Amino acid sequence: MDIHDWSIGTVDYHTAGEPFRIVPTLPFEIAGDTVLAKRMAAATGPANTLRRLLVNEPRGHADMYGGFIVPPNDPGAHFGVLFWHKDGFSTACGHGTMALGAWAVRSGMVPAPNDGVTDVVIDVPSGRVTAQVTTVAGCIESVTFCNVPSYVAARNIAVQTPDFGTLTVDVLWGGALYASLPARKAGLHITPSDLNALIAAGRQIKAALADHPAAKHPSEPRLDGIYGTIFHEDAESAGGLLAQRNVTIFADGQVDRSPCGSGTAARVAALDDSGELLHGAELAHLSIVESRFTASVLARDDGGVVVAVRGNAYPVGVSTFTLDPRDELGLGFVLR
Repeated sequence: MDIHDWSIGTVDYHTAGEPFRIVPTLPFEIAGDTVLAKRMAAATGPANTLRRLLVNEPRGHADMYGGFIVPPNDPGAHFGVLFWHKDGFSTACGHGTMALGAWAVRSGMVPAPNDGVTDVVIDVPSGRVTAQVTTVAGCIESVTFCNVPSYVAARNIAVQTPDFGTLTVDVLWGGALYASLPARKAGLHITPSDLNALIAAGRQIKAALADHPAAKHPSEPRLDGIYGTIFHEDAESAGGLLAQRNVTIFADGQVDRSPCGSGTAARVAALDDSGELLHGAELAHLSIVESRFTASVLARDDGGVVVAVRGNAYPVGVSTFTLDPRDELGLGFVLR
């Protein structure tokens, strides 16, 4: 089927300010017997073409995010998803999982009571995750992302950067590998006025770790690679909770407007490991735009912690995207 014959329906959500464009039905199949295998196959061919069409300007933008709905690995999940951004397909996406949970309940794909909690089970490249959707009087009050086990992969790695000197980072797993450090160590604050410098520092840290042993997943090479850099700082406490503000610079300079779902899980693993997050306590995790997730350890598993991250997701639009064969911009462009 020619791309100019495609008519792609999407449902757009945001989770704590971060966009998520859902494609419920694809005009083609993606090879692979698991979602992880499909992620590898999607890097080329029509799936990658469609990703570019939906993420590039004028249909998207440099910080666009979305997902293709695909079959699950087995009947134990409701569906699978391939997460994508301007630079390719990611292994995990917590804010996207929250949006998918809300979408699945709102659309009726997964039936939910007027009052109660509904588990939406989703296969993602990093494993099986759950979006617990809480409804009150028929409305979605919150969505809790229950992640794959998160853990500290390495502590105190020194990295050399061109513009920020030698920085010391931790490498954390939350469904993807993240470098993590206090923003002040790079001379920065988590504020929009420092955004360009945060992007530059995040890119330089990721590049410096490209060949580091800590950038390797311990058992699955298809999950290798530092996905992003998490900068964090203390925030004003809310209701006695441990509170931090963060920004995640992921892929090639993309900025997460939300507190980052999988990144929040990774930070909880680090704070649990250091003893800063007490047993049974919650983390109030704020973003660069002051949106908020609340997170805690749900269970302990195989040297890691299963983290529950609570937030909410809201629909913002429904679209049908096409490509006119006379359009000289074709699949579009990005300016960053």
